[in-house]
This record gives sequence, C-alpha cells and structure tokens, in this order.
Amino acid sequence: MQVFHLASPASVPDYLGHPIETLRTNSLGTLNMLELARSSGARYLFTSTSEIYGDPLVHPQTEDYWGNTNPVGPRACYDEGKRFGEALTMEYHRSYGVDARIVRIFNTYGPHSRPNDGRIVPNFVVQALRQEPITVYGDGSQTRSFCYVSDMVHGLRGAMDAPNTTGEVFNLGNPDEYTVNEFAAVIASLLGSNAGVVHLPLPVDDPVRRRPDISKARSVLGWQPEVNLAAGIERTAAWFREILDLGGSGLDVEPSVRATAG
Repeated sequence: MQVFHLASPASVPDYLGHPIETLRTNSLGTLNMLELARSSGARYLFTSTSEIYGDPLVHPQTEDYWGNTNPVGPRACYDEGKRFGEALTMEYHRSYGVDARIVRIFNTYGPHSRPNDGRIVPNFVVQALRQEPITVYGDGSQTRSFCYVSDMVHGLRGAMDAPNTTGEVFNLGNPDEYTVNEFAAVIASLLGSNAGVVHLPLPVDDPVRRRPDISKARSVLGWQPEVNLAAGIERTAAWFREILDLGGSGLDVEPSVRATAG
C-alpha cells in the first residue's frame, strides 16, 4: 500500500483566502495520513514545497538548506504549514518507523490547471492568448524555475518506488532558471502576443530567487526533467485554448487579479 499526501491549497490566492484551512490540512490532515500509513504499514510520501525555503539566502536551494521564512507573515499559513508537515513526517519515521519520504515541489505547470489559479503560468498563458498585457509583479527581476507536470509525476513515482528513499528529502523541479521578465517574453513569443507587459507592486514576502538543486534526485532516483519549456508551454496553451473558447469548447473564466510569480 502507498499513501501520497498531496492535499493542500497551493496557489497564493487560494491559501491567502483559506489560511486556517491550509494550516489544518498540513497539520491535522498530515497527522491523519501518517496514522493511516502507520496502521496499514504503507509507504508514505509527503509533498512539501519550495516555499519552505522562503526568500532563500542560498542559491540554488539544496535539501540541507533550512530556509529563510517569515513565520508570522501572510504566507506563513502555507510555508509554516508545510514545514510542520515535514517535521511531523520525520517524527513518525523516527519514532514509529513509518516508511516515509518528503518531496519539495518547485513551480509546476501544465494542462488541467485553472485559468484563475493565480500562479504565473496560467496567468501569463491566459493573458497572452487573449492578447492582454501580461501582468508582472515587481520589477520582474525575481527568478523562477518551471517543471512540466509529467516530469513532476515521474519524480513523485520515483521518490515513492525507488529503494533507499525512506527518511529522505528530495527537491523536485526544473533547474532552468528564468527571470519573470524573461519568462513573460518567452510566453509572448511562443503564443504570438503583442500586448506588452504591465507592472504591479510585488506581494509581501514574495521570494526573489528560486531554483532547485536536483543533484540528489538525479543520483538517488535517476530523475531529471525531460520536457523543455517551449514544448510544455505549447501543450499547456492548447489546453487553455480549449477551455477558454479560444478555438475550443467554451468555459470562460477570468484570470485572477492576485497573480504572483508562484
């Protein structure tokens, strides 16, 4: 038996809108999943996040970096919720011998995400497809790395199934790093947008740099991303064209005005 604990709001608008629920999911929800794994002897995987590194002082981020987070800021419901979930997971491993591992997911994108999700890829793609100005928060010099969803799924399976992963923590993400301005230019070029860019103030505690060191995943899991950014964006844009009735079938949903670089 295997238990994948992936439950949690993950976009900034979602967890800012539901902070208590986010904390409960990553505390009581994690406790419930660990108890299930303990009682059934299941292998257990907790999906954490690159957000536990906060606004990192170490770059790129390695699994042994403890992070630089604001424990009382507006994003703490997610950051500290995931940090608590990691601590609880490791205590169940040490105290009860639960066969547990942790993965820290960096920015992931692909088809089936919501147009109003509020994260950078859905917002930029939807705005570019509609020939609307792409919204960049801050001056656009902050950096992110983008991993296509199929690569992430393979990484999660590898972390669960590979031998010698119990009690281990793995970064999963794409180490190719882009500034937000560079990423906006890539999206506009790939999708034929000429609407330009608008800048809005940077949200509180938004990380300045974010890039995973995936050396451990490469060596232990034999995993690394395979889908390049152009291919991933094309597949993602095709999905949004369909659901936004931009040459497709017709669910028209406005993108969130609370978009961030997450």
